[in-house]
Amino acid sequence: MTDPVQMLIDAGAIPVSPFGPSSRYTNVAIARFTFPADDDGQTNTVAYVQRRFIPQARDIPIATWHTVRAAERLDHLAAHYLGDVELTWRVADANLVTDMLEIGTEPGARVAIPLPPGS
Repeated sequence: MTDPVQMLIDAGAIPVSPFGPSSRYTNVAIARFTFPADDDGQTNTVAYVQRRFIPQARDIPIATWHTVRAAERLDHLAAHYLGDVELTWRVADANLVTDMLEIGTEPGARVAIPLPPGS
C-alpha cells in the first residue's frame, strides 16, 4: 500500500521538515520505524525526530554575558539579544544545558548569550 502522506512529501507538497527556521530541530533528520507485522499481517510505521546533539562549547560563539535581574526569563533574554523568542534554545545551548529550566534565572545569575544566527 502506498503512503499518501509520503507521496505528498515526495511531490514537494508537504515540506520534508515540519519545523520552522527558528526551531532547534530544523536540520535534524526525521526517520521512520516500522514495527514487525502483527497477527493480521499489518505493519505500523512511526515517524520520529532523530537525536539532536548540543554543540561543543568551543563551537558556540558567545556575544556577551548577561546578569539576570528580577522577573527576567530565558525567553525575555532570547527576544532581547537574539531578536526571536523562539531562539531560547540557542541560549540553552550556549549554557550547555539540555533542560531550559536548568539555567539560573534567579537575580544575579550569569547567562551566556550566543551570537545571533547568521553573525
